[in-house]
Amino acid sequence: MTQPNARPPVCDYEGSNYRTDFWEGQGRDYEDRVERIALRKLLPPTGRRLLELGAGFGRLTGEYRGYEQVVLLDYSRTQLKQAQEHLGRDDRFIFVAADVYHMPFKAGAFDATTMVRVLHHIANPETALREIRRILAPGSTFILEHASKRHLKSMVRYWLRRQSWSPFDLSPVEFVELNFDFHPDHIRRALNEAGFDIRRRIPVSLLRMPVLKRRVPVSVLAGIDALFQESGLLLTPSVFVGATAQGGTVDNTRVEDLFACPRCGGKMIVDDSQQLVCDRDGLRWQVRDGIYDFKAPLNDD
Repeated sequence: MTQPNARPPVCDYEGSNYRTDFWEGQGRDYEDRVERIALRKLLPPTGRRLLELGAGFGRLTGEYRGYEQVVLLDYSRTQLKQAQEHLGRDDRFIFVAADVYHMPFKAGAFDATTMVRVLHHIANPETALREIRRILAPGSTFILEHASKRHLKSMVRYWLRRQSWSPFDLSPVEFVELNFDFHPDHIRRALNEAGFDIRRRIPVSLLRMPVLKRRVPVSVLAGIDALFQESGLLLTPSVFVGATAQGGTVDNTRVEDLFACPRCGGKMIVDDSQQLVCDRDGLRWQVRDGIYDFKAPLNDD
């Protein structure tokens, strides 16, 4: 497990109105619909325990109806509270505040994981992907979406000398602080090195242009996008990757064995005050308003 002081910077949406400022009523029905189409193509419809990384307000959580338990992880407690409001009371959902570099879960705890619109905020994807592989059982499914630097618009802008960075270079480009576009081959290599086998890659959001979204019905745009997704031509600003954790078959880890200390990997015990305590280093973590809060221990010196 990577040491906490080695953690790269984390993008924090604490206090953000991401749901209403970016999604609802903001003309992104097309993006929402085509992302759901791609997700359904890649994710097994049923399973035991799924982890949604960067779940936000739970926009896509409804797609996981076939899973017995769904863990929503986000670094922002604000977003998790909005997810609670959005999803209502359902014992299938567990809400966890933590970062992707040091997740509070035992190895092999999940048989499926999704991460959509998150990697573009990850400064060190290699470290994050290794941690994701750790918490997935062998043979499990990982669905990753990443922003691509090699799309048609960036190519045209580069050829017209209207942008300095090359869409064909494998290095990530940070166009705004903690906002990255990645070359698809860079992500493919990082996934392989982290211990994943790629099954399929899907190009998404081919028609992400304001003029088209204003004049063409969403259903038409989404239908065209769904057809282009089958081409496999990675020329779009968003790419979905369906991968499998290398190894044997899924290990049915018991539900009660979900949590582990994100600092040392020790066993977590619930004390009389309903806080989580690590039996190895004694660090205490808060459970507040139905959210398991692993952002910082209560007794860290």
